Amino acid sequence: MTTVLIADDQPMQRFGFRMLLESQDDMTVVAEAANGTEAVRLVDRHHPDVVLMDVRMPGLDGIEATRRIIAAGARTRVLIVTTFDLDEYAYDGLRAGASGFLVKDAQPEELLSGIRAVASGDAVVAPSLTRRLLDAYIHHLPATSGPPPEDHRLSALTDREREILTVIGQGWTNTEIAERLHLAESTVKTHVSRILAKTGARDRVQAVILAYDTQLVTPGQ
Repeated sequence: MTTVLIADDQPMQRFGFRMLLESQDDMTVVAEAANGTEAVRLVDRHHPDVVLMDVRMPGLDGIEATRRIIAAGARTRVLIVTTFDLDEYAYDGLRAGASGFLVKDAQPEELLSGIRAVASGDAVVAPSLTRRLLDAYIHHLPATSGPPPEDHRLSALTDREREILTVIGQGWTNTEIAERLHLAESTVKTHVSRILAKTGARDRVQAVILAYDTQLVTPGQ
């Protein structure tokens, strides 16, 4: 059973999410929060598998709430819920440690599959959409001149793992990596798992951010 906490300042939105989630045999809503402060407190109390996190809420917003939940070391994963005109907030949420994001007008089955994916440790955002998001807001990264110093998170990677991390950052799926690098897809999955473990990235979204942070991938590459 996947336990979910809904954080949204709109009662009707929370009601709709609850009705949808509790219609599923494998999900249950353990709590609702109307702002970020409540979300942080209720995560500490209930330890849900997933938080469905709104961005704009009174007081503590969803971005800072996400940052505090992740910083506390909770096993809870955060799924940011935003609208098309709030992509910048979604970017900030990913940087804060969220495992992905969805838009509020997503189809019900998209929301449900997204929650299941996050609960199982996968990223929700499609690689191509992640790439678009990061490219659009690459100005958030500090300006640099010349090649960056070697990042300690990359030092443990083999040459093949570094290559795969680079193409993950470029938006390649596991299937595309397998086809283009002439590898079995199971081998690609093993490499991805090792990359996440060695770099401390929580999921594929965080691996993409790492690829940008370390300049393995640059805008337009």
